[in-house]
Amino acid sequence: MQTPFTRSFGVTRPLVCPGMSYIATPELVAATCNAGGLGILATGPLNAEQTRAAIRRIRELTDQPFGIGCTLMMPGARENAEVGLQEQVPVINFSLGKGDWIVKRAHAYGGKVIATVVTEKHAQSAANIGVDALLVTGHEAAAHGGEVTSLVLIPAIRRLTDLPIIAAGGFGTGDGLLAALALGADAVAMGSRLAMTWESPVHQRSKEMILQRSVADTLYSRNFDGLWCRVMDSPAARRATRKPLGLLAAAWKAAAAARKMQMPLFKVVLGGLLRQPQQLRQLAQFGAATESIRLAIEDGDHQRGVQLIGQVQGLIDDTPTVAELFQRIENEANQSRQRLLQL
Repeated sequence: MQTPFTRSFGVTRPLVCPGMSYIATPELVAATCNAGGLGILATGPLNAEQTRAAIRRIRELTDQPFGIGCTLMMPGARENAEVGLQEQVPVINFSLGKGDWIVKRAHAYGGKVIATVVTEKHAQSAANIGVDALLVTGHEAAAHGGEVTSLVLIPAIRRLTDLPIIAAGGFGTGDGLLAALALGADAVAMGSRLAMTWESPVHQRSKEMILQRSVADTLYSRNFDGLWCRVMDSPAARRATRKPLGLLAAAWKAAAAARKMQMPLFKVVLGGLLRQPQQLRQLAQFGAATESIRLAIEDGDHQRGVQLIGQVQGLIDDTPTVAELFQRIENEANQSRQRLLQL
């Protein structure tokens, strides 16, 4: 199934694994690429040295195009993007920040850049700086989706630009892929669906919980990490979203997370805050949430951990390999297309 996205990014299927923290590891990224999609490495939990090692590990596992993701508002993200540029990574996906410098330098070596956006305004700004595609994240998505559902956001942004659009938020089936293409997208990102594959590092206990959940079993709150965020409904998540952490408690937890990530404390607690004092609480809350996310994903600890998940969890009932999943999605999309032609 060829689209403007597959042709531009050199892949054979319009399917993307987004850069999910603690989930989009080199192994899952490479499995996605080897199955014909585009895998994007999560660099949020990594320092610069770890990011370089992860990029080189991906290259050991696949010779296909891949990307790295950088959330630019976070301490350490600029350094990770710098590593990606030095390593001439084929694709860099940035979010929550100005990526014009990434576009300029990536284009200099023939790389491509994807901007993650949740509004028409952000999409237009990204197009203006010369990005190669937009990852458009609707309300249904895990973590930081927008206020508008994919059903409306994708066609709204398609009206503004001819850039390839990767639709995210609510996608995990062949029917969903076909629907996204009909709305004006050129590919889909399927974070929650790919988190539930054999190659995914998500703990088995967490996978079993996801299999039991319905589409309604999520919470959407800005109290967890300071941004509007979607998580699995659980007692721990309800506690975490009841009210925002106080500033001192958030800074303390962010510092603890920085130590686990081997990131200099001044970057989390002081560096970013001094550069952007208006975002002090946001940065502290974001950093404080990282350990809760890790506990759920890596340890399967749902007494203390919080699982980021999209509403599509209710459509997931198994954990196939990535290759099996992609073939299934292609078959489902073709069957849906044939059914529509018969109407």
